[in-house]
Amino acid sequence: MDGHFEIVEVSPRDGLQNEKKILTTTQKIELISRAIDAGLTRIEVTSFVNPKRVPQMFDSDELVQNLPKKNGRDIKYIGLVLNEHGFTRALKSDLDIANFAIVASDTFSIKNQGATTSENLKTLKKIFHESNEKIQIAVTIAASFGCPFDGEISSNHLLSIVEQIAKIGLNEICLADTIGVATPKDIKTKLKAIKGCFPEMAIKLHLHNTRNTGIANAWTGIEQGITGLESSFGGSGGCPFAPKATGNIPTEDLLYMLNRSGVTTGISLQKSIETANWLEQQLEKKLPGLLKETDIFPPNQLGES
Repeated sequence: MDGHFEIVEVSPRDGLQNEKKILTTTQKIELISRAIDAGLTRIEVTSFVNPKRVPQMFDSDELVQNLPKKNGRDIKYIGLVLNEHGFTRALKSDLDIANFAIVASDTFSIKNQGATTSENLKTLKKIFHESNEKIQIAVTIAASFGCPFDGEISSNHLLSIVEQIAKIGLNEICLADTIGVATPKDIKTKLKAIKGCFPEMAIKLHLHNTRNTGIANAWTGIEQGITGLESSFGGSGGCPFAPKATGNIPTEDLLYMLNRSGVTTGISLQKSIETANWLEQQLEKKLPGLLKETDIFPPNQLGES
């Protein structure tokens, strides 16, 4: 693969939002600093949600005000928003990107955001036009490959959502396998369908490893021409509103595969492993990532991926 491949680190948000152990603002800032030190330049740092529903995100506004300085580096801080109120909070912050979630099924969408998919698409259109270039709008289609309540998500249904997003004016989407049900065949089928209808649409993937297919799905996505992947140190993470939802693909495991495959990211594998181990200690639980339990191969390759 030619060129630089983008990894978005989501452990400060998705990696923490479903954990019993609630990290302090100071711990979160250290996690973000460690990500930057490892070479990550796209970091989802928080979500602007009601802390009564997601207590792990109790400090979103304070956290954003105390993010590590960029010191001239091309670093983009991202905040997840689920509604207009969350967007207003993001707009008032110094974040670079507001990532709006559209859930592909109505039942899950209502549980997650209190609104249907169609209603949230209308909200996306409104905030996109209200952003006035003060903040970049990104969009993630959650449950793109399956819903815990409504079951399968067809390619035609997904295409109808992508079509409406394209009409709004967005030229990039992130497809999320929120409950980790996709297989490489599913990834290939839906990416080909979208590329066939919307060849100019850039696509990222946000994958969960709930059923141990996440890394295989990531490689399939790369083969199909995705522009980036979202991952989390140690494989931490999960959705509070999806039953039995478990972690993201581990950043360090992903980097090992990319490094061995000649895909350039500019991210330190060794520092990513160290951060995964650090996060495991902070959360006081075993995280599912595998590379931190063994050695890098060959042993002398400890640099950047």
